Amino acid sequence: MGKSTAAGCFRQLGVPVYDADAEIHKLLGRGGAAIELVGAVFPDVIKDGAVDRPALGARAFEDAAALRKLESILHPMVREVQRKWLSRMALRREPIVVLDIPLLFETGGERNCDAVVVVSVPKSVQARRVLRRPGMTWARFEAILAKQTPDAEKRRRADFILNAMTGKRDCLLQAAEIVKLAKRLPARNMPHGRRPRRRRQPKTA
Repeated sequence: MGKSTAAGCFRQLGVPVYDADAEIHKLLGRGGAAIELVGAVFPDVIKDGAVDRPALGARAFEDAAALRKLESILHPMVREVQRKWLSRMALRREPIVVLDIPLLFETGGERNCDAVVVVSVPKSVQARRVLRRPGMTWARFEAILAKQTPDAEKRRRADFILNAMTGKRDCLLQAAEIVKLAKRLPARNMPHGRRPRRRRQPKTA
């Protein structure tokens, strides 16, 4: 959808961004905190002291029970890293931060956010981008989509919609407007939330 580009735009604007995918890479990489736990359940995916992510992904997407086991290991660890990161941001008195989370609605993560930004493009554009990835097929792309909240539903539930169709410059302009509006919202979830309560602003696209 262009989520990574959007996250980069928020960083360019000086907003701290927590990257959940990057944290999972650390947990599963050489010396990562999740290696032992994942290896106990999926011993065949451990290679040279790290998790073979493609092999683990294939196991998880083909087996719903395996996916649930994996999520039961990784999700609590990622949430703990996120909690510590938010505490550091609170100590720094950051007025606004971004959580870059790929499955926000699917995991109920939106309950921990003061506002949700959904990055969106038409399915044809999404498919073209995803199918460029090594090892990706149309069948696997459809299987991934089947496990996700439909884009129309995500857009309906979003506070802000960022259209990632029109290039990085426009993405940056949209991100800047979202930051300006989001700073006016009440901070309920940041540990030091002190911003005054104000009425929610309309969605921007």
